[in-house]
Amino acid sequence: MTFGVIEGTGFEVIEPEFAACFIGHARVERLWTGARWSEGPAWFPAGRYLVWSDIPNNRMMRWDETDGSVSVFRAPANNTNGHTVDTQGRLVSCEHLTRRVTRTEHDGSVTVLADRVDGKRLNSPNDVVVKSDGSIWFTDPSYGIMMDYEGDRAESEIGACHVYRIDPATGDVRAVATDFVKPNGLAFSADEETLFIADTGGTHDPDGPAHIRRFAVGADGKSLSGGEVFATCTNGFFDGFRLDREGRIWSSAADGVHCLAPDGRLIGKIHLPEIVGNVCFGGAKKNRLFMAATSSLYAVYLNVNGV
Repeated sequence: MTFGVIEGTGFEVIEPEFAACFIGHARVERLWTGARWSEGPAWFPAGRYLVWSDIPNNRMMRWDETDGSVSVFRAPANNTNGHTVDTQGRLVSCEHLTRRVTRTEHDGSVTVLADRVDGKRLNSPNDVVVKSDGSIWFTDPSYGIMMDYEGDRAESEIGACHVYRIDPATGDVRAVATDFVKPNGLAFSADEETLFIADTGGTHDPDGPAHIRRFAVGADGKSLSGGEVFATCTNGFFDGFRLDREGRIWSSAADGVHCLAPDGRLIGKIHLPEIVGNVCFGGAKKNRLFMAATSSLYAVYLNVNGV
C-alpha cells in the first residue's frame, strides 16, 4: 500500500521536538507481508535493495527499491536473525540454527567468522554491528536454542549470554560485556565512542530487564566501560535499533518504533499494527526508516538521516 493511511499507523508526538523528525504528509507504507517473524533489515546502497530475515520460515527476503519487488534472497537460511553490512559492502549475518556469525562474500560464498568461544559453541547470535576499524560486535542470547521455532532446542555450552567482539586482524573472539540477561540489539554512536546494547531479559523473566544500556568504548577501541541504563521500554521491549545523525535512537517496541532523544527521553512514536523486531535506515539519503514487524516490512520517509 503506497498511498493513504494504513489502519494502526501514525505518529505520536510526546515531546514537541519530535514533530520536526517527521514529514507532515509522509505516511507509513507496508512494502510486503507474509512472514512469521521479521527481523534484521540491512540496506545495500550499491544495489538499492534491503535484505531481512523471516526467522521461523528459515529464509532471508529481499526487497528491491527499483521496482518494489520482493523475492527470497536465501532459503534455507539457518534461521538467520540480525544482519549488517561491513566496510566492504558484504553481508554479515547472525545464524540461530548453526549458532554462528557468517559473512557472505562478493562471490556468494559464506565464511564463518565465529561459532565458538574458548572451545564452546555460541548460544544463538542475535544482532551484529561493524565498527569502522573492521571489528565485528555481536550479541549472543539463548533465544535460538530455547525452542525449535527459531532454531534447534539445545543446552547452552557457555552457560550465559554475552556480547562479543571479533578482531578484524586475527579473528579472535572475546567477550566485551558479560553482565546481561539476554543481550539483543546494539548500535554505535556516530563517533563510535559509545555503544548502546539492549537487554530483553524480561521476555522470559517477569522481573527481567527491558532496557537499553550505554557503554563507553575504550581508547583501544576494543573494551567497554560504564553500562548504565540509558532508557527503559514503556511498551514491550527494545529489540533492534539504530541511531540518526543527531544522536536519537529509533528502536523497535511492541507498539511500533520509539524515538529516544540523546539523553534517553521518549519523545515520540511511530505506531504500527504489529510488534516490531528491528529497524534500519536506507535509501539514497538514509532518510527512510525500514521496519521489520512480525509478518510485514514497513517503511516511512523521515526528516532525519541515519548514521
